[in-house]
Amino acid sequence: MLFKYKAIDVEGVNKEGEIDAPSRDSAISGLQRRGLVIISINEEGAKKSVFDVTFFEKVSNKDVVILSRQIATLFEAQVSALKAFTMLASNTENKLLGRKLTTIGDDLQAGVSISGALAKHPDVFSDFYINMVKVGEETGKLNQTFLHLAEYLDRQYALTSKTRNALIYPAFVVVTFFVVMTLMFVVVIPKLSSIILDSGQEVPVYTKIVIAISDLFVNYGFFILIFLVLLGIWVWRLSTTDKGKQYLDTLKLSTPAVGNLYKKLFLSRITDNLNTMLISGVPIVRSIDITAEVVGSRVYKELLAEVANGVKSGLALSVAFAKHDKYIPGILMQMVQVGEETGSLGSILKTLTDFYKREVDDAIDTLVGLIEPVMIVVLGLGVGVLLVSVLMPIYNLAGGIS
Repeated sequence: MLFKYKAIDVEGVNKEGEIDAPSRDSAISGLQRRGLVIISINEEGAKKSVFDVTFFEKVSNKDVVILSRQIATLFEAQVSALKAFTMLASNTENKLLGRKLTTIGDDLQAGVSISGALAKHPDVFSDFYINMVKVGEETGKLNQTFLHLAEYLDRQYALTSKTRNALIYPAFVVVTFFVVMTLMFVVVIPKLSSIILDSGQEVPVYTKIVIAISDLFVNYGFFILIFLVLLGIWVWRLSTTDKGKQYLDTLKLSTPAVGNLYKKLFLSRITDNLNTMLISGVPIVRSIDITAEVVGSRVYKELLAEVANGVKSGLALSVAFAKHDKYIPGILMQMVQVGEETGSLGSILKTLTDFYKREVDDAIDTLVGLIEPVMIVVLGLGVGVLLVSVLMPIYNLAGGIS
């Protein structure tokens, strides 16, 4: 359970923060061992509800990037870890992050390592982040470690943001297309079709099809809406299961155009993660295992797990990658092999990271450039076909009357 407390330390300074403990008594004992005199302590979870403002609070990747750079700067200036986290806790704009930094500072004061204190907040600091900090503690290069982390997170944040923003526009165009077509079938076509049917003339087959679809939307639109809502709920529920995530990630990678973009994005993450961890001194197998957890794709997660097992059994990294040529391109395997043979795997991975970042940028530009004219043409053709289907009979009717 999480408890929020107010206390005074041995120097008479007021302290506020949170502490994880199995019970209230355990929380009190833990605080007293830190030399704190407790003023108040309450179970934080008991105060929260879906209507509480704190329910919507979160720590973004951008917050973690800024935090990492600040920590690196403070460590470079020879500021102690406890003082650094205390200073940052009182100056951060994100209140949730401030509370977590306060808790981390309390843990540091109680003798917990930095990586151990960070590990208590997995919703903010990933397994990758924590292991990097642990290596920094072991090598005595924490300032460099946090700087590497800030640069890595900054690259990943920029790449992911650009990919997500690039896909928003095509999604908006597709949604607009379906909204326009639905309005045509529900509002415009029924009014025009009544004129055609009342005339008693022979109606072309294509016009009958359009009128039938329009009647379906008008008479059964509510049931269609319910079906779409249930379908959305089913897809959401599917995405929360292991098999569902596996299926959706496989579908994502096999979709034309978009699949190629995602593949390059994941390859960029893999090479960047491995490069960052290897140059920081993390063993190769551990680097692969951690990369598998943060890559963001079940397909690549399972692939990297098999690669790690192959490396454990004595295979070279390039050979282990070669068994998965469906998702690992030949150029990556060849470059990794060159890096292993020359002893410059880290620099090769950095080169690959830059290469795939450029590939992602090019793929995004190409995708956006293609989708815009294609969707405009499709939208124009769809509306045009509908109007022609109902206006031609009306035109023929007007010609017959005259």
